[in-house]
Amino acid sequence: MDVTEAIRGRRSLGRVKDTPVEREKIEAMLGSAVWAPNHHRTEPWKFFVLSGEGRKPLSRVLKEAARGRVDDPESEEGKKRIEKISKKPFAAPTVIAVVLSPSDNPKAIYIEDVCAVAAATQNMLLTAHSLGLSAIWRSGPIYNTPPVKAHFGLREDEEILGLVFVGEPDMAKDNVKRAPFDEKTTWIDSDDQ
Repeated sequence: MDVTEAIRGRRSLGRVKDTPVEREKIEAMLGSAVWAPNHHRTEPWKFFVLSGEGRKPLSRVLKEAARGRVDDPESEEGKKRIEKISKKPFAAPTVIAVVLSPSDNPKAIYIEDVCAVAAATQNMLLTAHSLGLSAIWRSGPIYNTPPVKAHFGLREDEEILGLVFVGEPDMAKDNVKRAPFDEKTTWIDSDDQ
């Protein structure tokens, strides 16, 4: 698959089949991730791959974290919200937690490490697309609550930048439109002084 074709053809599809994803395909995605550009070669990423029964512990932790994030956890609305959050790990047969693990390199710059992890995630998404998989990157503050970070054994300075949900596509989405690049681009090719 041509790179430009992959970029323009990839979509974030949230509905996937409940069939397991072959480990080799997930390994291919992770193998692509670590080739993302990163200044000073900091490699500021970590990945946690959850599948099958391995999604249940995160579900329990999210349920615990959600109880502290709703106004009234005992209300009907609060219970529904907690239940919805606790089911997130089951939205796909494979879930990859993408973690920013800042480098201790004294030349490392935080925002550059964040961008490197985002680029690694994009590499995973493009590889998933090239393998015929559906993948969607979802983030949110719940993933950086103390119980969730403790579940993954993260240091204080480490952050979950999101979860990538991976599976066999169970929907099609071709109606995505983008503004042409020239609406968002300014060309500077001369010196006005």
